[in-house]
Amino acid sequence: MHPIDQQLAKFGNMTVLCVGDLMLDHFVYGDVSRVSPEAPSLVIAASREEQLLGGAGNVARGIAALGARCIFVGVIGEDESGRALGRTFADDYGDSIETHLLIDSSRPTTRKVRFVSDHHSTHLLRADWELAAPLRTDIEQALIRACLLALPRANAVVLSDYAKGVLTPAVIRAVIGKARELGKPVIVDPKGSDFSIYRGATLVTPNRKELAEATRRSARGDDEVAAAAEALSGIVGSAGVLVTRSEEGMTLYKARSGASAGEALHVPAYPVKVRDVSGAGDTVAAVMAVMLAVGADLEAAMRAANAAAAVVVGKRGTSTASTAELRHRLLPAASLAAEDKVVFDWSMLDERAAEWRAQGLRIGFTNGCFDLLHPGHVRLMTEARAACDRLVVGLNSDASVKRLKGKDRPVQDQQARAEVLAALEAVDLVVIFEQDTPVDLIRRVKPTVLVKGADYRIDEVVGRAIVEAHGGKVVLVDLVPGYSTTAIVQRSAAKPVREREVAGAKPKR
Repeated sequence: MHPIDQQLAKFGNMTVLCVGDLMLDHFVYGDVSRVSPEAPSLVIAASREEQLLGGAGNVARGIAALGARCIFVGVIGEDESGRALGRTFADDYGDSIETHLLIDSSRPTTRKVRFVSDHHSTHLLRADWELAAPLRTDIEQALIRACLLALPRANAVVLSDYAKGVLTPAVIRAVIGKARELGKPVIVDPKGSDFSIYRGATLVTPNRKELAEATRRSARGDDEVAAAAEALSGIVGSAGVLVTRSEEGMTLYKARSGASAGEALHVPAYPVKVRDVSGAGDTVAAVMAVMLAVGADLEAAMRAANAAAAVVVGKRGTSTASTAELRHRLLPAASLAAEDKVVFDWSMLDERAAEWRAQGLRIGFTNGCFDLLHPGHVRLMTEARAACDRLVVGLNSDASVKRLKGKDRPVQDQQARAEVLAALEAVDLVVIFEQDTPVDLIRRVKPTVLVKGADYRIDEVVGRAIVEAHGGKVVLVDLVPGYSTTAIVQRSAAKPVREREVAGAKPKR
């Protein structure tokens, strides 16, 4: 099973505690074809409405959409919007979201009404009902008690701050402190300019504007964003800072212990037709939480969140991403027919590789004859794909195999071998090469990661110098004991002889 599939398979066993500002997202859709005679404003002929969990509630929706369980703690007013939120939780998410909604009669439930043109998917107007003020002391204490009781059952925590007053400094300190004591990762989607209140969180996920305001630094290009993220990591004391940068993708800053500097990784956004950016940040927080809950590292979690963000911005309204949609983004070759992944013309390889590089994806490479595919080959492919974003497999042509292995090889022709390799989900592209070594192909691919079996030493790997010269690395994968194509061929050749000997033996009397 591919590592991504292993992680996705664990989602259903995870529980995430989500605490924050709950809102009712109310959408009114219709056609706009005229201007009002009463005033210079557009008239929308409303045709349908929908009400959704918004704010921190959208993070809870995102967690549930991934198949994980969510414990949600929040505050509503004693009004119809609050009752509508309670009904939505119960009717639509009763099996996946456990709710602890505290009622504060002194404040309204936050409600946002958006008027949207159905034809153009354009937001025309938004009307807000809200009170951004601290909680009453009794509500605050009740909220803290609910969080501390839920924390032992959670695998990760999300604090979704929309600056409406639910996440007071006391609530934040209590939740982060208890989570750290229990060893649970805490992801914060922050607001405001003083991020020191989130000190001790595992990860904070500001957008670029929030990052600049919190650090009082410019955050325009990669270098400036990385420097500001490093400064913010120092303020919060977090293991990482994930900066969402809209169409420019994301930047992950990973802190290191001691005096050594951390590292920043920039990944571009997926190319997608953007229909609505509403809720993309909530999706990022939800995916990061579930990925960290299953034990993924920050980089793997960030790449999954980036893929999920591409899914939701391609939909209308405040949307979520399912595990199937996430998997399709992370393993796009899984949906291709095997023949679509086999390349004989290296110019097609150039086009694919150029597309991947433009997206900032890490290209991996491995090669071989792969005459009879066996478990050792499968392990090589899955572990190679785990070390990169796209895996290219160089396949020796029939003439090349014959020169290397002898006149009786290959057992299967190159088309058959290529199609079997291409059927593996871990493989994104199979390229046939005629030479005895893949060195020319490696120069063409320029992989970030070069993978071979551990029967080689690093200094024996063909193409190592080429890959390391442009900052890449060589990875050796442990072999599966007892599997070798040559040994299988030899055993198969010997078997008919033994069968003839048995067939010719005299029966016992």
